[in-house]
Amino acid sequence: MRSDQPGIPRPSSGPEPAAPVLRIEGLVKRYGTKTAVDGLDLVAAPGVTAVLGPNGAGKTTTIETCEGYRRPDAGRVRVLGLDPLADAARLRPRVGVMLQSGGVYSGARAEEMLRHMAKLHARPLDVPALIERLGLASCGRTSYRRLSGGQQQRLALAMAVVGRPELVFLDEPTAGLDPQARHATWDLVRELRADGVSVILTTHHMEEAEQLSDEVAIVDRGKVVAHGSPEELCRSGAENTLRFTGRPGLDMSSLVKALPPGSEAAETAPGTYRVGGAVDPRFLATVTSWCAQNGVMPEGIAVERHTLEDVFLELTGKELRA
Repeated sequence: MRSDQPGIPRPSSGPEPAAPVLRIEGLVKRYGTKTAVDGLDLVAAPGVTAVLGPNGAGKTTTIETCEGYRRPDAGRVRVLGLDPLADAARLRPRVGVMLQSGGVYSGARAEEMLRHMAKLHARPLDVPALIERLGLASCGRTSYRRLSGGQQQRLALAMAVVGRPELVFLDEPTAGLDPQARHATWDLVRELRADGVSVILTTHHMEEAEQLSDEVAIVDRGKVVAHGSPEELCRSGAENTLRFTGRPGLDMSSLVKALPPGSEAAETAPGTYRVGGAVDPRFLATVTSWCAQNGVMPEGIAVERHTLEDVFLELTGKELRA
């Protein structure tokens, strides 16, 4: 009997992939003669997506367009499947937004503003618990304009998440925060993700992106130049270099013969060795086996990999931009 006959279920190919929380296709945004975003494409899956880019790369304009604050000159943007401009009323209860500055009445008290935001949502987070969690208890009755920069930052974060959004945009959430507040913010982002909230995070802190994100999109000159998990991006930029120390004067030509074609080895300083090639478990085993056969005790053996910051600088350049 054929499996495609009526009433006979077809074999399952596994769970359907979750719909993206953000889809950007060919986004263009100009300011006069300057093109800030130039045909940018990006798909963000549920989870935490970090958007990285140097100053002037177009990432802030892209995020503000997704939030409905800017109208694109060309292209298509969908947030939770909806148009951020045409469907703004439907999106508002489902999306949280943290701005770098502004968005709060300067004379409003911190706790007063947060409670007001909570009342706009059907199932808000517990306000006192959120205040305590973000270290705002001591300034709950202080007006916004009298808060320190770090306190204003934490209040903006609390206002973005208090409504239990499905998706939250966090723009530089830890800028200006001390280490304790930064790690408290990281913990909150992790809890949001565990609760099923997706996060679009812009940050200049590479460690923050590595610690929090499931995916990273690197934006430069108005386009996405790399997209993948932190592990994938770092692996793609791996130096593929193994280093170790041993007695000086080892015969590196003998080691190269034992390694796969295209490998190289050199003594960079007396007793310090660099071995390059397609470094994988077999490669490492070959090097250690060669050392054993030659009576060498390798010390400090290490495989070098690029960090996310290394990859970022390779893709965007190291020059400062205005």
